[in-house]
Amino acid sequence: VAAGAGGGCPVLCTCRGQAVDCSGQRLFSVPPELPLDTGNLSLAHNRIASIPPGYLACYGQLRALDLRNNSLAALPAGLFLGARRLAHLDLSYNNFSLVAADMFLEASGLLRLDLSHNPGLRRVHPQAFRGLAQLRELDLSYGGLSAISLDALEGLPGLVGLRLGGNPWVCGCAMEPFLKWLRGRIQRCASDSQLAECRAPPEVAGAPLLSLTEESFQACHLTLTLDDYLFIAFVGFVVSIASVATNFLLGITANCCHRWSKASEDEDV
Repeated sequence: VAAGAGGGCPVLCTCRGQAVDCSGQRLFSVPPELPLDTGNLSLAHNRIASIPPGYLACYGQLRALDLRNNSLAALPAGLFLGARRLAHLDLSYNNFSLVAADMFLEASGLLRLDLSHNPGLRRVHPQAFRGLAQLRELDLSYGGLSAISLDALEGLPGLVGLRLGGNPWVCGCAMEPFLKWLRGRIQRCASDSQLAECRAPPEVAGAPLLSLTEESFQACHLTLTLDDYLFIAFVGFVVSIASVATNFLLGITANCCHRWSKASEDEDV
């Protein structure tokens, strides 16, 4: 175990060069201090539920942070202020329900972000990934996402890898812009889109996202003209008149039958 510059190796952790491995130690909180030259930090497979604000402020050499398989539901604002070189961030297998606006704003050097296997993840804010112009790989697979704002992804010009499978996507009309964008990027974007399937509506349940074409959304673009409304009004008027006439004729017929029956009874007497 070697001590890094600026401090010794944390208790229960292993340090080799700039790598600090604190994984699988049943930690409920992050180590209070790390070597100042830490470049790779693994806190995976613990029970960490929160991270103190400013925790990474002193670790400007940090390039990889592994927080998978913990109990995190949120990150403190400004967590990445001092981690300008951070390139790889793994937040998979946690308890996130929301990817909040500007959640990674200070981590402008991120190349890979893993948010997979957060089963409670229901929403990604349209500005969740703002500032991540260099991001190349994004993993949102195996969460609880039924939809995602196109705004959240259009601000990622460097994105070449996107994983979406294992989410309960609702492939309604609101999904069309996202699917159009995805089809446009699929040639240069490594994606698991064939594994990403629609959960609803029932008529497309189980269909891969990319199997839906523009024809699949034709009903979303149907609009009625003035002539259509006039025709519907005319048909409604005709049906109403026909209904009144039918009821009138039935009434006359019933009255005639009643009179005929009464006359027959009088003759029999």
